[in-house]
Amino acid sequence: MWLGGGVTELEWMTVGGVRLAVSVSGTPGARPLVLLHGGGNDRSTWAGIAPAFAATHRVYAPDLRGFGDSDRTAAYSFEAMRDDVQGMLDTVGAGPVDLVGHSLGGTVAWLVAQARPVAHLVVEDTPLPRPGSAPLPVPQRPAGDLPYDWAAVEAVMRQLNEPDPVWWRDIPTVTAPTLLLAGGPSSHVDQGLLADAAALLPDSRLVEIPVGHRIHATAPEAFVAQVRGFLAS
Repeated sequence: MWLGGGVTELEWMTVGGVRLAVSVSGTPGARPLVLLHGGGNDRSTWAGIAPAFAATHRVYAPDLRGFGDSDRTAAYSFEAMRDDVQGMLDTVGAGPVDLVGHSLGGTVAWLVAQARPVAHLVVEDTPLPRPGSAPLPVPQRPAGDLPYDWAAVEAVMRQLNEPDPVWWRDIPTVTAPTLLLAGGPSSHVDQGLLADAAALLPDSRLVEIPVGHRIHATAPEAFVAQVRGFLAS
């Protein structure tokens, strides 16, 4: 659903030798808002969401490495994607940013917020994996050509099932106000982990929108209302 107006442009940014496709929209000079997509998706998943922030932000929605129009690379990891996003921010000269991530992009957003100051962090139905948690089922490769590199999916799934314990340990180092959006009982994500993560943060808000894992796609108006209100706080 299209929730606003504004012009979107495609920019190419090369970070550490990796060429990233980035949709850019909103108000030049305004605070950056970075939208990070989930696995199996690309930057287009935010096409109906980004215009809602055009008046208040300069909005950047990259394809993460291995997805959409960005480069396929020899190796993939959450840390590499984190570094790509940090390099993108350095390229645009961004100070503290508002950062939103879903699923794959939510984990990347957590790691970016642990590595550098951000103004606000929003994670959509995405706790960091806690060592010792039940492993996630590894999906089978869909048939046919894919708009992403299946090797990227395999690599990040291995990390989710054998996570670096530093990720969970360092949750309290995220000092930015953080909004955790929970998808509720119909989500495949462990909702208890979201609550546990929220309890470790110095400044957090946990809100349930009970529509499953893809809140921004299934309930875009509710998603925008929560995020817009939070970013204005």
